[in-house]
Amino acid sequence: MRIVVTGLLGQYAFGGVTWDYIQYLLGFRDLGQDVWYLEDSGAWPYDPVGKTITADCAYNVGYLRELMTHFGFGDHWIYRNGADGKFHGAGETAARDLIKNADLLVNVSSAGWLKDYDFGVKHQMFIDGDPMFCQVNLLEPKSADYSARVRAHDSHFTFGLNVGNPGCLAPETGIRWKKTVQPIALDYWPLQADDAPDRFTTVMNWASYAPIEWQGKPYGQKDLEFERFKRLPEHTPQHLEMAMGQGIGSRRPTDELRGLGWTILEAGDVLPDYRTYHEFLRTSKAEWSVAKHGYVQGRTGWFSCRTACYLALGRPAVVQETGWSDYLPSGDGVIAFSTLDEAVAAIADLNDHYAEHQAAARALAVQYFEARKVCADLLAQAGIA
Repeated sequence: MRIVVTGLLGQYAFGGVTWDYIQYLLGFRDLGQDVWYLEDSGAWPYDPVGKTITADCAYNVGYLRELMTHFGFGDHWIYRNGADGKFHGAGETAARDLIKNADLLVNVSSAGWLKDYDFGVKHQMFIDGDPMFCQVNLLEPKSADYSARVRAHDSHFTFGLNVGNPGCLAPETGIRWKKTVQPIALDYWPLQADDAPDRFTTVMNWASYAPIEWQGKPYGQKDLEFERFKRLPEHTPQHLEMAMGQGIGSRRPTDELRGLGWTILEAGDVLPDYRTYHEFLRTSKAEWSVAKHGYVQGRTGWFSCRTACYLALGRPAVVQETGWSDYLPSGDGVIAFSTLDEAVAAIADLNDHYAEHQAAARALAVQYFEARKVCADLLAQAGIA
């Protein structure tokens, strides 16, 4: 079966983004499928060196070529520059043949809209990586084009494990959402038995985009949730180190956070690619992280790909409750928190029983997130043989 995965590997040539998408390719390949990567988002390239949008895609294409070579996909990739419409990698003919004749198109997180193709692909699969925000946007009159394109897919999945269930505030859209989690290619995240530096870490952006409003209530970004826990360093001796983007408008209150005891690293500087991102997680003792305000307030059940990568390494996690603990076990390997006191207690518990939490973290990753298993479940739920 020929499977085409869309993504933003070239557009945003950063470590975390790389792992978000590449693990779908790895999971489907491990199932014995003929896997291709096609990036045609329509966006102009982002240059992470110059930190600007540009018409020149040389850096992006170079990163993508090196990435695909490293993971053994050879020439099974295509990148289209939104600035001039030119195709790179396997080229335009291959891209159009894939969309006309492939068996499955996997559109991860609205990454590929492919506006000027002759569609003949047998099955189009949409994976919502941004629950609450996605569902609200589907109902916005100004987003009619987005809504039509999402609805044109044959199957719809979401990382919101609670979407459609009582207690979740994500609105009804008329779409029957199937549930999924992010795939983790465990061979690339081997269990770490050695001691790690005594630091709890995470990788995050202060705010990725502006808040949305639904039924008179705002649903925002991680900045709103972090505000609730900004005094955490005053309540635990644990060193807390955040690789954190400054967010839209560069509004992160860096001096205030450092004054409160946080170690703040510039994510774009210290984690420029998939290798440095992996090393940052590997050399952490554990993760501590908040979730987007919209995920929390919407009770969506979202769970992070990044957290799953920590777990695979045997690096346990203390992460904010979004409703995910109704579907994934909390308490051993990963602990949910909703209040400052719960976060403090979870950090202490993890430190007091670290070896047990390490083993449990890896076991959770194997049971719930193994890439081949997740990708096989996508096919099964979609009814694809």
